[in-house]
Amino acid sequence: MKAVSDICLLFLMLHTPGVLSLSTHVAVIYPQDPVLRMGSNLTASCWVHSDLGIHASSLFWTLNGQQLPSSLYRVLSPTNLSVTLAGLNASRQTSGDNLVCHNHKGHILAGSCLYVGMPPEKPVNLTCWSRNTKDLTCSWAPGGKGETNISTQYTLKYKLRWYGKEKECEDYTHSQPYSCSITRDLHLFTPYEIWVEASNQLGHAASDVITLDILDVVTTDPPSGVTVSRVGQLEDQLSVRWEAPPALKDFLFQAKYQIRYRLEDSQDWKVMDDVGNQTSCRLAGLRPGTVYFVQVRCNPVGIYGSRKAGIWSEWSHPTAASTPHSERLMSGSCDSKSSGDSNSTLRRELKQFFGWVRKHAYGCSSMSMKLYDQWRVLMQKSHKARNQVLQGDKS
Repeated sequence: MKAVSDICLLFLMLHTPGVLSLSTHVAVIYPQDPVLRMGSNLTASCWVHSDLGIHASSLFWTLNGQQLPSSLYRVLSPTNLSVTLAGLNASRQTSGDNLVCHNHKGHILAGSCLYVGMPPEKPVNLTCWSRNTKDLTCSWAPGGKGETNISTQYTLKYKLRWYGKEKECEDYTHSQPYSCSITRDLHLFTPYEIWVEASNQLGHAASDVITLDILDVVTTDPPSGVTVSRVGQLEDQLSVRWEAPPALKDFLFQAKYQIRYRLEDSQDWKVMDDVGNQTSCRLAGLRPGTVYFVQVRCNPVGIYGSRKAGIWSEWSHPTAASTPHSERLMSGSCDSKSSGDSNSTLRRELKQFFGWVRKHAYGCSSMSMKLYDQWRVLMQKSHKARNQVLQGDKS
C-alpha cells in the first residue's frame, strides 16, 4: 500500500499547477493516507506552518479535484482547518481518492490519499485441473460481491496432504485475474491440499480447503485431425473421424468423446454423449442438402489407473461438411394420387421398419449400420425410379 501511496502523492506533485515542494513542510494533513471501510466518517486536519502567516480560515479542501463545501469545515486553530466527510463511498480510483488542502490562491499545501473499501470475503469456486499432468492450475472467484475497492492480494497455497510443507503458487495467470499454475515439483499419486487466502489492510479471509490428486483432474488438448465427410449418397448422414490427443498417447488411459453439431445458420448445438472411446461416429437423421458444423472433445479416463473421470477438453475447431441433396427434392413435386394408393399399406409398414432401424443405428452405434445403409440406398433408388416413371407419364 505504501507504493500506491507514493504514486498518489507523486501524481499530486506532477499534475497540479502551482504545487509547493513537500520538502518545505509548509503543511501536513492528518491522518495521512488512511484506509477506511465504506460508510465510515472521516475528520481530517490541515496543519499549516506558523511561519507562513496563513490563517486557517483562508484555506479550502478538494476531493478528486472538486472543492468541498465550506459547511464541512471547522477552524480548530489559526493554523488548523479540519474537514469532516460522512458516509464515505468506495474509492473512485485504484490509487486512492485525492484529499488536498489549498491556500486561498489555489496552491496545494498538502495532500493525502483516501482508500475506502471493504475487507475481503471468503474466496469461492476453487477448482483445479492438470493439462496432460504437466502442471496444476487452479482458479477461484472473490467472495461476496467480489470487489473490495482497495488493493487486495490473493495467494494460492498448497501442500502435500500427509507430509508436505505449505507453499505458495508463484505463476499467476495474467489472462485470468484469479488463477495460478503450479509447474514445478509436481507429485503424482499423492493428494494435495489447496486453498486461497485473500488479504488487504482491512482484513483477511481464506477459502475452504480442497483435496485432490492430479491424476483425477487431468484434461488434455482437443482431439486432432477431425474430418467430416459424406456417407456415399445417403442424404441424411455424415461420417465424423478424429485422432486421440497426441499429448496422451504415451499414457495408460481410455478416453470418452463427445460430439456436437449444428446447422450452418443456427447457434444451437446438439450434443451426442454416447460416443464412448471410439474415434469415429455416424451422424444420422440430418437434413438433406444442408451444411453442418461439427466439433469433438475428449475426457481422459483412467490415467495411470485412476478411478475417476478426467475433465473435458476444449472443443476442437469447427469442421464443416454438407449432406447430399435429396433426389426427391430435386425431381420436383409429385401428385400423391398418381403414386398409387394401393402401395400406402406397404409404405406404412416400410416406414415403421425404417424407423426401427434408424433408431438402433442412430448415433455412433454400429448395430444394424450395414443394414441401414443398404435400406437407405434401396429407398433412394426406389424414389428415383418412381419419379422418372411419373415424369415419363406426364410427358
